[in-house]
Amino acid sequence: MPDHAISAHPGVQTQLDRLAALSPGRDVLGLERITALLDRLGNPHLRLPPVFHVAGTNGKGSTCAFLRAAIEASGHVAHVYTSPHLVRFNERIRLAGRLIADEALADYLARVLDIAEGINASFFEVTTAAAFLAFAETPADACVIEVGLGGRLDATNVLPAPAVCGIAALGIDHEAFLLAPEEGTPDIPLERIAFEKAGIAKQGVPLVIQKYAIGMMGAIAGQAMRAGAYVKARGEDWDAALYQGRLHYRDVDGKLNLPVPRLPGAHQADNAALAVAMIRHQSALSIPDSALSAAMGWAEWPARMQRLADGPLVALLGTDEPVWLDGGHNPDAGAALARHVSAMGGKAHLIIGMLSNKQPGALLGPLEAHLASVTALPVPGHEWHDADAFQQCLTSGIEVQAAADVRAAMALLAEREAAPVLIAGSLYLAGEVLRANGQEPD
Repeated sequence: MPDHAISAHPGVQTQLDRLAALSPGRDVLGLERITALLDRLGNPHLRLPPVFHVAGTNGKGSTCAFLRAAIEASGHVAHVYTSPHLVRFNERIRLAGRLIADEALADYLARVLDIAEGINASFFEVTTAAAFLAFAETPADACVIEVGLGGRLDATNVLPAPAVCGIAALGIDHEAFLLAPEEGTPDIPLERIAFEKAGIAKQGVPLVIQKYAIGMMGAIAGQAMRAGAYVKARGEDWDAALYQGRLHYRDVDGKLNLPVPRLPGAHQADNAALAVAMIRHQSALSIPDSALSAAMGWAEWPARMQRLADGPLVALLGTDEPVWLDGGHNPDAGAALARHVSAMGGKAHLIIGMLSNKQPGALLGPLEAHLASVTALPVPGHEWHDADAFQQCLTSGIEVQAAADVRAAMALLAEREAAPVLIAGSLYLAGEVLRANGQEPD
């Protein structure tokens, strides 16, 4: 089933079963089907409150979390659309500040599916249309919308005039969909990625970006010029740095001295800074500096360098060592995880589950020097890499062991020398971990 979407609610499950039967299926890029679908629904995407639209390879979800936190800290109400979900499909649609209720989710999915005949809409396109319909019919002050895949041809890119667009960290991912040859697009992979992500640029709308390599900046600038967007680049129009335990931000309107984000990992300072820059470069919604400061502590984003709380799964380890969960699976995520493990000192046990369409060495390469052991798991509901695939990527002599599931993996580690545990490789696996530990997102 696409995205391992299941629900305990019969009405939601009925609609998810209909979603699973769709043709052509998931990960199909293009705006023709979503445009036709929204037109049959009365074009709800044209009736949304101010939109904060976020693309990127790594960090776009965390940026959305900081945006939501700042908007809510200022007393406003926000809709949020992100993907994928971890445990419940409802996590994708946050309606006026709360996860969409089962009854409402079933109704909105049914309304879209009932009028979708002949369009051949994909799983993500139907979900996007349902979210936009819910957002248009429920009062709120803002929408925070995360790009699903790429940007230029992503279903969310039908939004005609966001309040502001942003691009988080860029790297190689989804190669089969974003790097295929196409006339008029860059030949160099990272420049092609930048070109695709910058496809969210809109006429007259600020496009707030991080600092990238020169070729990538050129690809983004070209897209912005064609769209008539205003690029607001880090290092030129705004900047931020960690210094003496604070996040220091500056732009033409002044400087901010903010707390360090509560979300673990030095990279979260970059995501928080991008969210601040997006807010400071839009004029549709008034958000005071005090709300930006509060957002540093309010933002929550599960399965992104998340320390698991005491629960049934953690208890299987039988020690007080921390258990960290992250859904990362590409080289940039591996580098961020390596920095995190290194900062803890010593080495960590890695439990890894990764989809077969990802590169196992991408995560293991940066991490290998920091690992005490590696345990490979299946990713339920998906094709996945087995222990041999990970073993072939290692050069340090670590022997990869296999386990049937995350509970079995924790039990195996209970017999090894105590060390911190890192569970990584897939957001789908992360959902299983959170469910097993009794920490479903809310």
